[in-house]
Amino acid sequence: MPSAVLRRAVRETVSGLPREFWWLWTSTLVNRLGAFVATYMALYLTLDRGYSASYAGLVASLHGLGGVVSSLGGGVMADRLGRRPTLLVAQSATAGAVALLGFVQDPVAIAAVAFLVGMASNASRPAVQAMMADIVRPEDRVRAFSLNYWAINLGFAFSSVGAGFVAEVSYRAGFLVEAGMTALCAVLVFLKLPESRPQRTVKEAEKVGLGSVVRDGRYMAVVGLSFLVALVFQQGSVGLPVAMGRAGFTPADYGMAIAVNGVLIVVLQIPVTRVIEHRDPRSLLVVSSLLAGYGFGLTAFAGSVGVFALTVCVWTLAEIVNAPTQTGLVVRLSPVHGRGRYQGMYTLSWSAAALIAPLMSGVVIDRFGARWLWGLCAVVGTGAALGYGLLMRRLPEEDASVAPNADAVEGGATNAAAAAAGATNAAAAAAGARNTAAGGAEAAAAGGAEAAAEACA
Repeated sequence: MPSAVLRRAVRETVSGLPREFWWLWTSTLVNRLGAFVATYMALYLTLDRGYSASYAGLVASLHGLGGVVSSLGGGVMADRLGRRPTLLVAQSATAGAVALLGFVQDPVAIAAVAFLVGMASNASRPAVQAMMADIVRPEDRVRAFSLNYWAINLGFAFSSVGAGFVAEVSYRAGFLVEAGMTALCAVLVFLKLPESRPQRTVKEAEKVGLGSVVRDGRYMAVVGLSFLVALVFQQGSVGLPVAMGRAGFTPADYGMAIAVNGVLIVVLQIPVTRVIEHRDPRSLLVVSSLLAGYGFGLTAFAGSVGVFALTVCVWTLAEIVNAPTQTGLVVRLSPVHGRGRYQGMYTLSWSAAALIAPLMSGVVIDRFGARWLWGLCAVVGTGAALGYGLLMRRLPEEDASVAPNADAVEGGATNAAAAAAGATNAAAAAAGARNTAAGGAEAAAAGGAEAAAEACA
């Protein structure tokens, strides 16, 4: 009986979404299955190349800076050139840059190529989110964004283990595998995804520019709140490993605690989505901001791996709720012909947080101690919750326009149901994979975070 209930839940979760969405979803999953650079870059530089942790931290920061630079550029390209050309250019450039990163040896060249990898890989995100908004009906968008987020974490869970085994043989092979998987994504986009950008007149094209986004006061306030929440979530990979290390816990201890994050996302993302998809986004973002802030705030009282894992459970639930709801809100506040630029500005908030969070956590931990960092997280989460509560009164109605060829949904949704059912059955394996991968992933995170802390000391 429980298996029948599970199958029905999966069927209801994937039904009604257009075929193009599932090809885009598949592209996301393939891309994350090949992820290597983000997880093992620090280990590659320190263990294989023999560079210092400070240098590894610098390279990680340059990778993040590349993402900051390309966030707005990718959004503009998605609106001007189209979603499909932007994806093709970004994914092709990412494949080439990642492959090159496996061969360069000069430290300056490594840093420069890492910057290019960050810039190319992040340029595709506004286009992906804009295309999903184009092809999915408004009432299904939170569910679609949630499924995409689930694919990201499911792919990462498997890729972390696979990349770990590949790294034991050859780090260069890991870079080439990621390059090949990214190139495969570009092939999928080229063969299966039509352009989804809504038709527009010359006047409409000129109406929305980056200046329009910046002058949109309510939207920029939401971007600012997103940045604050992102700063809090980033502490799971930058502040937490450093704090646990200074408290006497081993890298394996951190790996066990942080693995809970991936396991819960893989297991709970779909059922939680069924609960939240038609609820008030204002309430969801207020609650998720509070859970994130106080989930990290409770870390100040953790004295064992078990308690650290419990705090991870709290802020992971916040992450599960926040990610699709926030992305859906961005679409709701965006004009149809400016979705790329608006998504680019939203992506910028997360890229900037990824760049600043290591520096912030390093300064606070070095000068005041880890308890102050966790207290600051609680304050920031509370401030974000208050901001969402005030800003999100009288939200505009969602634009009901979707790409014309997104109406034929049944064939793709039916086939996707079987694929999603298989993926659900694989969740347990992914959970185990995330646990196994935690040792490598946390070492990479700890290396970059400690380097940032040393630079700020």
